[in-house]
Amino acid sequence: MRIGICQLNSTMGDIAGNAGKIRDALAATAAGKPDLLVFPELFLNGYPPRDLLEHAWFLTRGLDALEDLRALSARYPETGILIGIAYPETASRGKGVRNAAVLLAGGSIVFRQDKSLLPTYDVFDESRYFDPASETHVCRFKDETLGITICEDAWNVAGMWDRPLYARDPVREAGDRGATVHINLSASPFHLGKQRLRFATIRDHAARLRRPFVFVNLTGGNDELIFDGGSMYFNARGEPCEVLPRFAEEIRIIDTAAEAGPVPVPAFDTIDSVHDALVLGLADYLSKCGIGSAIVGLSGGIDSAVTAALAVSALGPRNVVGVTMPSRYSSGGSVADARALARNLGIRLENIPIEPLFSAFLTELAGPFQGTGPDSTEENIQARIRGGILMALSNKFHGLVLATGNKSELAVGYCTLYGDMNGGLSVISDLPKTRVYELARHINATAEVIPESTLTKPPSAELRENQKDQDSLPPYDVLDRILSLFIEDGASCDDAVEKGFDRTTVEWVSRAIARNEYKRRQAAPGLRVTPKAFGMGRRFPIAARYAR
Repeated sequence: MRIGICQLNSTMGDIAGNAGKIRDALAATAAGKPDLLVFPELFLNGYPPRDLLEHAWFLTRGLDALEDLRALSARYPETGILIGIAYPETASRGKGVRNAAVLLAGGSIVFRQDKSLLPTYDVFDESRYFDPASETHVCRFKDETLGITICEDAWNVAGMWDRPLYARDPVREAGDRGATVHINLSASPFHLGKQRLRFATIRDHAARLRRPFVFVNLTGGNDELIFDGGSMYFNARGEPCEVLPRFAEEIRIIDTAAEAGPVPVPAFDTIDSVHDALVLGLADYLSKCGIGSAIVGLSGGIDSAVTAALAVSALGPRNVVGVTMPSRYSSGGSVADARALARNLGIRLENIPIEPLFSAFLTELAGPFQGTGPDSTEENIQARIRGGILMALSNKFHGLVLATGNKSELAVGYCTLYGDMNGGLSVISDLPKTRVYELARHINATAEVIPESTLTKPPSAELRENQKDQDSLPPYDVLDRILSLFIEDGASCDDAVEKGFDRTTVEWVSRAIARNEYKRRQAAPGLRVTPKAFGMGRRFPIAARYAR
């Protein structure tokens, strides 16, 4: 069977636009007369549509678009169209909506398979919206028997998990019912470690069942989530015969009857994957929100430099503006580094000193502050002045302010609400500080974009005289390893101490994470690139008492 893998980028809620991509794919492949075109999970509605699924008008528009495509399929009698859609049902109980794969052919709906396993963990919330399929069926089509599953349906492989979430294995069920070709429609988001695991999972299915397996994944950025594509076709021996590019749209025709040999497997989960994910997530966030430019406050530090470099890769230099806002505590080197970065990136740089505003604040607050000494209050005033300037530029010129904080700072609250946390998108908020440096070295791999002095000088907020981050924080290599234990592994303080970390440091980090939950609740959306990011996939209370 000749199957078109349609690895495309959908937009949440844009049913007309997503349907247009299906029409374009049909037209583009018509000359080759493929037997089947396969699109990703919920492609017609966009993934994840979240509470749009609770509105009847949204579901009806999806069905209307499906009806138009059903009629269109009559013009392509040689080609079936397998589409992911939110399919409403008039049931007397349950949610009344299914996450479905619908097969159109010859002007008819010839088959529908609903998703069986509904992930409800981390960034997934499907049990909130969908009813699961109670059975896995197969479909006879074009001399093959198709076993059609949807994303999570393929992830309950025996032996893969210490504690499986489900009692069923829909892929095996399809195999037991006689499937000769397996097809999985996915919207599987990227994070470090996911590419390798995904490859091993699909390879295992193909080798175990001794049947060809086609995996079609979404690509593109949708809010915090980034979908990396990487669609695959494995032959019946479990060999990878096609692996599509990552972070890009592509349509590729494969032939399950051809004797194709294995292709080289690209490296998994490398720093260039992180770079490409962030660039795609940033570009799509702005384009899908209808915003054409970005504004970045440039401190001369590593975080703002990496954020600006990613913005230029995503939007082009003409659409990025840097703003340097020196104060009495800014070093000459930091201002020079910001200028060098802007020059290397080819972006416009605005220089707006904040000293007059800061002095005015101190004068006006001298009465209320009488009898007190300087502390973090005065430091935060500077950050909030800078945040206000950036938001004023955003309002005036309609560019999106990009927050530049990293995961290490956000975790322990080393950031200022309504100051450096200001912005419409936090690009590197899921990158620990040590990973930010790794990404900066990657950006500089072929030419110096980020000044070397930015990479080598001690990190500093420069909000007081001779300030250094390590005056307030543990060394970043220590902090980041402890944070990984707490955030990604769910470890306790005792667990961290057993790993060899100092108890005083461990307990300080634990307390800092807990007491800064309120800041993270107010932070800009952040692009997810690790298995556990702050944001939609991590839900902790604010007004709480607990010890890790």
